[in-house]
Amino acid sequence: QVQLVESGGGWVQAGGSLTLSCAASGIIAGISAMAWFRQAPWKQREPVARITRSGSTNYADSVKGRFTISRDTAKNMMYLQMNSLKPEDTAVYYCKTFGVEYWGQGTQVTVSS
Repeated sequence: QVQLVESGGGWVQAGGSLTLSCAASGIIAGISAMAWFRQAPWKQREPVARITRSGSTNYADSVKGRFTISRDTAKNMMYLQMNSLKPEDTAVYYCKTFGVEYWGQGTQVTVSS
């Protein structure tokens, strides 16, 4: 069993920045990668960024150059640094694990124009 808890969401004006955190606890040995997903109102959940156990990263085209995913394996933490935020980034952001699949409960990010 793995528990994922996101934090760091909130309200920000366009052009601003936020940093999301995901704390993982439990039996995490089977996790091969972690990722951030987001779901805007009336839209499907979509991948935002992913980081593997080796540290390789990839990003959705819509966030490349603006968002940075990182992790601290010693603390079992994953982060998403979000810069130059746009209103279209407004969504609930979720943390997800791969290898053994778990989701966090989500954290709301709202970007006003």
